[in-house]
Amino acid sequence: MATNTTSNGGSEARTFPAALPVEIPYRSRLSWELGTRVVGGTETELLSRWRSEDGWALAVFRATSETLIIRFQTPAGRELFYGTEASVRSTVRTRLEARPAWRRADRRDEPADQNDT
Repeated sequence: MATNTTSNGGSEARTFPAALPVEIPYRSRLSWELGTRVVGGTETELLSRWRSEDGWALAVFRATSETLIIRFQTPAGRELFYGTEASVRSTVRTRLEARPAWRRADRRDEPADQNDT
């Protein structure tokens, strides 16, 4: 669970919606405008896409060598963006693979790179 500082100096705990499959360590919430700009940039690489049985979607992007952007999309199309350390990539993949309701949406015929998320 992430803790964010509010404008009045207090802090509030934020968690992912219950439908999402993973708790991502060391994350920070990005505004929709910033998240959209980063994932749409020419320097950003899409690493993987996942879909749930109930209409949720998740995409993992490499923004820098040290930073991932994770985009969650609700069944209604609302997008939520989070930034996190690139070091959590394998943790995210392992947690998604452990959830039977989630499937890799960009699966290729060739074996996946060990570093794919």
